[in-house]
Amino acid sequence: MANGEFQRDQRYVSTRVTADGRDGYPVEPGRYRLIVSRACPWANRSIIVRRLLGLEDVLSMGVAGPTHDERSWRFDLDPDGKDPVLDIERLQEAFFARYPGYDRGITVPAIVDIPTGEVVTNDFEQITIDLALEWTKYHRDGAPALYPLELRDRIDEINGFVYQDVNNGVYRAGFAKSQEAYEEAYHRLFDRLDMLSGLLARQRYLAGGMITEADVRLFTTLVRFDAVYHGHFKCNRSKLSEMPVLWSYARDLFQTPGFGDTIDFVDIKRHYYLVHSDINPSGIVPAGPDLSGWLTEHGRERLGGSPFGDGTPPAPPKEPVPAGHGAR
Repeated sequence: MANGEFQRDQRYVSTRVTADGRDGYPVEPGRYRLIVSRACPWANRSIIVRRLLGLEDVLSMGVAGPTHDERSWRFDLDPDGKDPVLDIERLQEAFFARYPGYDRGITVPAIVDIPTGEVVTNDFEQITIDLALEWTKYHRDGAPALYPLELRDRIDEINGFVYQDVNNGVYRAGFAKSQEAYEEAYHRLFDRLDMLSGLLARQRYLAGGMITEADVRLFTTLVRFDAVYHGHFKCNRSKLSEMPVLWSYARDLFQTPGFGDTIDFVDIKRHYYLVHSDINPSGIVPAGPDLSGWLTEHGRERLGGSPFGDGTPPAPPKEPVPAGHGAR
């Protein structure tokens, strides 16, 4: 470990919403609220998975604004600055309702029990797995198998190194406190992206011929790369748009229903450039980059496969990104 390396706090509320209710929180339609910010890559995963599986009508979603302070995410996009279902101004209130004085990270995504107003979990990795495996009774017809048993070992392997070197790797570069720590994270990131480029030159998706949980996890980092990580986090060997295979792969996913229609580039940029005042003390939010390339032809159909396997695309979004906030 390099001196000055960024260390992510991975202490989460780990109770789960499961089909059998073994932690005291059984899957029930309408009982829980998924709290997200469209700015956050970890929360973006759960937005995508919820949409791909068609869970919008059974698991409601509250959207916090793109900025937060030491007291947590705020519902400043809602009328009167309160979540309309939970009647709270900050996500912190749901954590304090269950754990008074909670002193760990108050993060999104989080699932809140509506009747009690208490947080159930903010374990972002487990949330999407449980949506795929525990909420199957309420999946839409044609929902994809995002974590199929026959691919699970491979998905877990990919998720492991993608998290270490890419998802968290950009943060390890951006928040490094020494040149040594920064350069170690930088080289690990681009070595891994080069490895992934080699893999994705041969197959359409990370685990084979259909979209899985692994693609969701990589996508939410790639889609923020040129807008944020390349400059803000000094991950500047190459832009995503300068890495041909990964750029076409990311566009393929972006143009797939359930992916690009969840992306709010305005909130993404506001979050990173306003919240990280130690990195960007001026608080100036960049006007670029040009986003029109996200909608250009990707050509990856030639690799075969089917995005949803034997399933079908989700219907148009019921909670669309605000006009002017997506690619155009």
